[in-house]
Amino acid sequence: MFSASYAQRQQMSNSSSITQFILLAFADTRELQLLHFWLFLGIYLAALLGNGLIITTITCDHHLHTPMYFFLLILSILDLGSMSTIVPKSMANSLRDIRAISYTGCASQVFLYVFFISADYFLLTIMSYDRYVAICKPLHYGTLLGSRACVHMAAAAWGAGFLYALLHTANTFSLPLCQGNAVDQFFCEIPQILKLSCSQSYIREAGLSVFAVCLAFGCFVFIVVSYVQIFRAVLRIPSEQGRHKAFSTCLPHLVVVSLFVSTAWFAYLKPPSMSSPSLDLVVSVLYSVVPPAVNPLIYSLRNQQLKDAARELMTGFFRQG
Repeated sequence: MFSASYAQRQQMSNSSSITQFILLAFADTRELQLLHFWLFLGIYLAALLGNGLIITTITCDHHLHTPMYFFLLILSILDLGSMSTIVPKSMANSLRDIRAISYTGCASQVFLYVFFISADYFLLTIMSYDRYVAICKPLHYGTLLGSRACVHMAAAAWGAGFLYALLHTANTFSLPLCQGNAVDQFFCEIPQILKLSCSQSYIREAGLSVFAVCLAFGCFVFIVVSYVQIFRAVLRIPSEQGRHKAFSTCLPHLVVVSLFVSTAWFAYLKPPSMSSPSLDLVVSVLYSVVPPAVNPLIYSLRNQQLKDAARELMTGFFRQG
C-alpha cells in the first residue's frame, strides 16, 4: 500500500513539474522550416480571405439573410477559429526555430480546437436538417426554421461544443503524465497527450472517447438519413431544372461533410500498420488545416447567388475606394 501511494505521489509530481510541451517539428533544416512557414502562411491567408469574404457578404447582403446562409456564416466563423487556434503558433515556431508551447498554452489550444471542431460538426448536422426541411418540407420551411429557431440551433451547437471541449480538456489535463513532455504532433492534441499519461490513468478518457465516438456516429447517421430523404424527394421533382437547383444547394454541404468526416476518421481509425511519422503529419494537416481553407471555395463554386453578392460587394468597395 505504501509503495502504491508513493508511486501515485511520484506520478503527480512528474505531471505537476511539466511547465511546457515540445511539439513535433515539420523539418529539421532551416530552409524547410521557412518553407513550412510560407506554405502555412499562404493557406492561412487564403482561409482568412475566403471565410472573411463569406462572412462579410452574408452580413451585408439582406438577400442572403436566410437560414442556409446564416448557418454558412457561423460555419465560416468556426473554420476561422479552428485554424487560428493551431496555425499561427505552428508558423511562429517554424519562423523562430523553436518547438515549445507552455502547459497553459497547450491546454488552451486543446480546449479551443476541440470546441471549434466539435461545434463545426454539430453545425454541419444542423445544416443537413436545414436542407432536408427546404427540399422535403418546403411549405413548413418558414415555420420550422424561423429566425428564432435558427439562433437556438446555432447556440445549441456552440453550447454543446463548449461543454464537450471543457469536459475533454479538464479530464485530459487532470491525468498524471509520466512519459515525458514530447507531443508527437505539430499542435496539442488529446490522443497525443494521452500517450504521455501513465499506463493505468487514461481509463476515464477512454470512456469519454467512446461516448464521443457514439455521439459523432449518431450525428453521422442523422446526416445520412437526411440525405437519403433529400435524394428521394429530388428524384421525384418532375423538371430537370428543379432537380439541378435542388442538387446545387445540397452538393456543397455534402462535399464539406465528406471531406470533414473522411479525413478525421482516417486519421483516428486507420490501422496501426499504416502509421508512420510522415504519414501522420500529412494526415493531420489534411483534417485540421485543409478543410477550413477550402470550404469557402466549395460553397462558392456552385452557389451563383453567393458569387453574385460577393462580386457586387467587391465592386461597390472598389468604387468607393
